[in-house]
This record gives sequence, structure tokens and C-alpha cells, in this order.
Amino acid sequence: QVRLVESGGGSVRLGGSLTLSCAPSGNILSVGVMGWYRQAPGKERELVADIDHIGSTNYADSVKGRFTISRDNANDTMYLRMNNLKPEDTATYYCHADLTYYINYEDDRLEHRSLEVWGQGSPVTVSS
Repeated sequence: QVRLVESGGGSVRLGGSLTLSCAPSGNILSVGVMGWYRQAPGKERELVADIDHIGSTNYADSVKGRFTISRDNANDTMYLRMNNLKPEDTATYYCHADLTYYINYEDDRLEHRSLEVWGQGSPVTVSS
């Protein structure tokens, strides 16, 4: 089994900061594009930012200049530093990644598979 484990959500006041982290778990061979999405109550899930394995980034207009996505390729951990938070940033934040992993069968066969995986979600609440 492979999964993404998130940490770092919480509650802050207007203008505060939080950092989210996301790390894969399991028999991981490689990690492709990683991204952060968010979903506010009653709204669709939207892309916040993503980053590829060479560090190229993409941000939603609503977070440019306030949020920074980064990635540590040594352990495939992704971060989202959120500064100057606003009430409209309140949402559950999900990490997403394209993972390639292996299955080791009892007869020592190895099978490679690729899968898009979502994290468990990290609630972020910003009060005014």
C-alpha cells in the first residue's frame, strides 16, 4: 500500500502563517508532480500550487505572493508555506502526487505500478 501523509493544519488569525507537509509512505520508486489542492465547504476542490521533480512551480492567482510550495527530493517531502492567511483561505487542504511504486511478491517477482494518490486532508481555518 502507498499513501501520502499530511501534517501541519490548524487554526490561525487573519495574517497568520502555517506550513503544511506531505510525505509518501510505502515502497516508493519515484514521485512525479506533487501538488496541493483545497476544498472549502460547498465549493469544488481547486488547485493551490504544484511542483515537479526539478522544482518548477505553478500557483493559483489567489495565493501568488503569499504561499510557497517546495519539495525535498531527498525524501520526497512537499511543503506549503502559507503566509498572510485570509479567511477565504479556510478549507481542507489535500496533497496529491503521481507515485510509482513496487510490489514484492512471495516468489520474489517485482511489479512496478503507477498511481495518483491523495493525502488524508488537513483542515485550515483562518478567523478574522
